[in-house]
Amino acid sequence: MSEPLKLGVIGLGRAFTLMLPTFAADPRIALVAASDPRSDARARFAEEFDAKVFEDAEALCADPDVEAVYIASPHQFHVAHVKCAAKHGKHVLVEKPMALSVDDCCEMIAAASKGHVKLLVGHSHSFDLPYLRTRAMIRSGAYGHVRMINALNFTDFLYRPRRPEELDTKAGGGVVFSQAAHQVDIVRLLAEAEATSVRAFTGNWDAARNTEGAYTAQIRFDDGSFASLTYSGYAHFDTDEFMGWSGELGQQRDADGPYGRARQALQKATSVTEEIAMKNARAYGITGRDAFRAGDNLAHNHFGLLLASCERADLRPLPQGVMVYGDATRHLEEIPAPKIPRAEVVDELYDAVIAGTPPLHSGEWGLATLEICLAILESAKTGREVELRWQV
Repeated sequence: MSEPLKLGVIGLGRAFTLMLPTFAADPRIALVAASDPRSDARARFAEEFDAKVFEDAEALCADPDVEAVYIASPHQFHVAHVKCAAKHGKHVLVEKPMALSVDDCCEMIAAASKGHVKLLVGHSHSFDLPYLRTRAMIRSGAYGHVRMINALNFTDFLYRPRRPEELDTKAGGGVVFSQAAHQVDIVRLLAEAEATSVRAFTGNWDAARNTEGAYTAQIRFDDGSFASLTYSGYAHFDTDEFMGWSGELGQQRDADGPYGRARQALQKATSVTEEIAMKNARAYGITGRDAFRAGDNLAHNHFGLLLASCERADLRPLPQGVMVYGDATRHLEEIPAPKIPRAEVVDELYDAVIAGTPPLHSGEWGLATLEICLAILESAKTGREVELRWQV
């Protein structure tokens, strides 16, 4: 193996904590720098990783020891941070959603091209191995073409601690920007066709959390196939029940544990300041890397129930593999438990930067996914089907 990729991190919040076990365990990555406005997070990162820390993202991007940057800052800062990294010749992995507008995405793609750097968008759950394996099974031709995809996910997303902008759609808040990006990515990955239009509805049912907490969308593809996507973050039903109580991050959940935990915990916050403090307590800084270490024998990550209906079988990605419902029999195509969670993200980043392999989750890919997220919002607002133009 070549030398590890020297990675700088912009933003040590919740998104970073999800990728931290991956970066810390994968020998292909060396965490060498970080920037964050919180001094406690910077100090802990410097101590735990013997790394440089910066209050300013520009200073991190200018550091000659940094080869690539993982941008995990809030959504509204993605465009500025990607352009800054590209200006300094740093390869980029930017969290989803890529940005909040098509124009911003185009600026990011152009900046990466001008800077001659690789631009990847993720992580999203379309990096998860069960979905990648399902894609490979579809591409083998053994089950015929995909004709229909149904994706369903019910979580407690809206009742986890949030900053004010995370509950403001115009600032990138709500489930469409944060969660539809996962679901749209997965469906596009498996459809093997370009999306052509979207018809959607959204739900905003809690005045205290005044943003989209649910949606359902229909996507039409250019080969005649179609997909139905439904998501709710209102903390009632939980689709982990359909996944053998394996959690979204591969953790084993207690089916008999306390019901309504997210809503109950949130009631302890009596002000915006207290809710922000609760959110920061879930991020890196107050606690260090050991608090976010992956457990043993984790299953693979997932994003709820999904069925890809092909001409000769229905394929259902699971945390342990892919269930195949064929014409005469059904069976499970097992996948070994991951040694490093979300290692597929590093696979794609490392291959793109070191080997020059064109990434699947490129800037153009991220733009196409964002366009569909924006179309969900537009269709719900206008009551009309929205045609797409930026798909790949």
